[in-house]
Amino acid sequence: MDIGALSIALSQSRLAQSVGIKMLSIAKGQAEQQGQQLTDMIGKSLDPNLGQTLDLRA
Repeated sequence: MDIGALSIALSQSRLAQSVGIKMLSIAKGQAEQQGQQLTDMIGKSLDPNLGQTLDLRA
């Protein structure tokens, strides 16, 4: 393999690695955002008075 082809292959490898890292970073950001939204949604759905009293009448 000549130097030119080796240089091109190395450059393409670096580009592919950079693109992969950027895509993982975007996916991580989206997962964190969705997790935060899920946490907020669960927090809003909980009734603070739920479980405070127990009705024992049959």
